[in-house]
Amino acid sequence: MERAREVIPRSQHQETPVYLGATAGMRLLRMESEELADRVLDVVERSLSNYPFDFQGARIITGQEEGAYGWITINYLLGKFSQKTRWFSIVPYETNNQETFGALDLGGASTQITFVPQNQTTESPDNALQFRLYGKDYNVYTHSFLCYGKDQALWQKLAKDIQVASNEILRDPCFHPGYKKVVNVSDLYKTPCTKRFEMTLPFQQFEIQGIGNYQQCHQSVLELFNTSYCPYSQCAFNGIFLPPLQGDFGAFSAFYFVMNFLNLTSEKVSQEKVTEMMKKFCSQPWEEIKTSYAGVKEKYLSEYCFSGTYILSLLLQGYHFTADSWEHIHFIGKIQGSDAGWTLGYMLNLTNMIPAEQPLSTPLSHSTYVFLMVLFSLVLVIVAIIGLLIFHKPSYFWKDMV
Repeated sequence: MERAREVIPRSQHQETPVYLGATAGMRLLRMESEELADRVLDVVERSLSNYPFDFQGARIITGQEEGAYGWITINYLLGKFSQKTRWFSIVPYETNNQETFGALDLGGASTQITFVPQNQTTESPDNALQFRLYGKDYNVYTHSFLCYGKDQALWQKLAKDIQVASNEILRDPCFHPGYKKVVNVSDLYKTPCTKRFEMTLPFQQFEIQGIGNYQQCHQSVLELFNTSYCPYSQCAFNGIFLPPLQGDFGAFSAFYFVMNFLNLTSEKVSQEKVTEMMKKFCSQPWEEIKTSYAGVKEKYLSEYCFSGTYILSLLLQGYHFTADSWEHIHFIGKIQGSDAGWTLGYMLNLTNMIPAEQPLSTPLSHSTYVFLMVLFSLVLVIVAIIGLLIFHKPSYFWKDMV
């Protein structure tokens, strides 16, 4: 907010709207205590109201909204909604690249998948949204998996695995060999996401001891996804409907941050190569990892093996991407300088900046304006030269007519 006060001209402060949307972390807090969640929002509102902007309030958005706003953001930034206009015609035409991108969002507490399926009829109305943007209708599938963000998924895995630990030691394949960390059992069961694994343990603390085995880590992560029940023709996991994947997908937020750290965002790297590189990374000794990445905080550094493995498991087994469709996943941090994420879509929706109908005349692109200006300038120069010649030597132009 201090940064906003610096960069926005003072004369525009009072007319600049400010919105705050809270996501899965606050949704979890509200599940634990609605009163505590309201208190947090009250403090936030009082703080933001002290700034000279037009504060529009703070609220907790739904998982469905979070998925939809992420989808709107990346397609808006990629120019997938608006139609192109030829410079010589006011009649818009659609390019061959107008198919929207799907959106894959991964946070700490939840993950969202949103896209336009090929089959417009949905088996699950709860996962269906309809948008009309720039004169075109979009029937969108979206679902938010609460508790399946990377941080809450790790807590789930630890709560599941400690159930079968023989003592206060948990030998964990998702951490590097030589890594050790003490965890309080009370912290393990603090989140609603681990309630299904909660049990009385004969100790108050346990120690994670990393063994760094990608394949075992992958198998442990898969146990978080219940694929034994599906009331639809096709499901992701936990009985949630998922239509066949369609088109390209932009994977952002933690999808990008984790894969970027692991140097796995290149579209030239196949899914098999990504798996091989994850195996190698997870097997590296902890002391070696700390030396190689000395500038990274230990908490984050220690969890990249799990997070990378979890992302692969979620995309391949959870969402059913294959080795072939992997090339349609684009790990995106920014698009034309703007962050890929749900926040821009949230603002665009609240400020009605995306019209439902196509404007009568689509603005010309910058390159088209430049071309027209150069063309008209040349025409004016030519006309001026001809005019000067006629004025100074009129007999030259009329002699053939005499």
